[in-house]
Amino acid sequence: MTEEFPQELASGIPHAQAACIIGIGETPYLRWGRSVEHNEFQLACLAVVKAVRDAGMELGSVDGLVSFADPPGDLTVLQLALGIKQLKFSAMVWGGRGGSACGAVALAAAAVESGKAQAVVVVRSLCQGRSRRYGRSFAARTHTNFNAPFGLFSPPQMLALAMQRYDHQWGLDSEAMFQVAQICNENAQSNPRAVMYGRPLTREKYLASKLIAEPLRLYDCCLESDGACALVVTTTARAARLGARPAALLAATQYGATGWSTGYMGSHNLPASEYGTGGQQELAHSLYAQAGLGPKDIDVVQIYDHFTGMVPITLEEFGFCARGEGGAYIRSGQVARTGRTPMNTAGGSLSEAYVHGLNLVVEGVRQMRGESTCQIERARTCLVTSGAGIMPTSALILGAAASHL
Repeated sequence: MTEEFPQELASGIPHAQAACIIGIGETPYLRWGRSVEHNEFQLACLAVVKAVRDAGMELGSVDGLVSFADPPGDLTVLQLALGIKQLKFSAMVWGGRGGSACGAVALAAAAVESGKAQAVVVVRSLCQGRSRRYGRSFAARTHTNFNAPFGLFSPPQMLALAMQRYDHQWGLDSEAMFQVAQICNENAQSNPRAVMYGRPLTREKYLASKLIAEPLRLYDCCLESDGACALVVTTTARAARLGARPAALLAATQYGATGWSTGYMGSHNLPASEYGTGGQQELAHSLYAQAGLGPKDIDVVQIYDHFTGMVPITLEEFGFCARGEGGAYIRSGQVARTGRTPMNTAGGSLSEAYVHGLNLVVEGVRQMRGESTCQIERARTCLVTSGAGIMPTSALILGAAASHL
């Protein structure tokens, strides 16, 4: 049985001052190492320009910048490069990396709703072929010294341990893991922007792929990509004046629990009762309360799919099914395109691109606008989650503007 969540709205912000997303922009998404013309900073600039143009604005109208996950260059340098006249608000989410995309949007929303800024751009860029590769990038981080002696050099190895614990307690569903990979890949076949577009995934191909860190095979792991995306956050009143196509930001929040440490993949110091969970249940409670909604009110989901085994855990944490039933929920077809909660409709991090999850927010906006390459008919609400198994993490809920239903 799905857990009941609070239904009351926590926010007293007037509708006109409420935050919404009015512009989205992306560079081409490429496999890592294929971006030979642009570095991370240049890709970030290109994505911002596209997002601002999509919002129907000029760069001079932007007065806020937010990033996360070790951004490529100081935001004030980005201001200079883009010709932004006044920077009234700048911020970055610390620590979470894959847990921070929705948190960055929450910071932008807080800025416009409080009147600190009028139009805030959230941006994330990755160019792993030029800057770094997993397994080679953590030596300078002090907390890595506590992981490396145990052979934990990359995220697949680190989160494989949490999935093994989950398997011991509730049973990890290998068929559900395959279906997560396949569903994301199938959705990507409708999306020309996706790295995996034109590269369908069969069961035979999945099973023949090499084991990365048990239970994770190659296609259980997210892509490593070059690319950038950005979005523009402003108020509902300003969106109306611009004649923009908004996606309402019904709720956006961050969460970090005591005991998760501050280190990379800090969940490894948790007690056994919490180890192997996604660490998002309290976040889900807060998010649903802020929006005045519950799991039954969500029409489409963009789940942070860094690894297939974390997707059923996230579905459980956000109340779509009970703990231990995430695999069965997926196998029953609920996250397929025709299911109760269609998932990762652009392909997600597994098949569209890995941009630390900000592309999941961009796809959520497309769904609320009715512009997705895998559009869910009359979708009115969209849940977007950031990374599971890491802290801090975050999530948000988008709503469709009435004129776009």
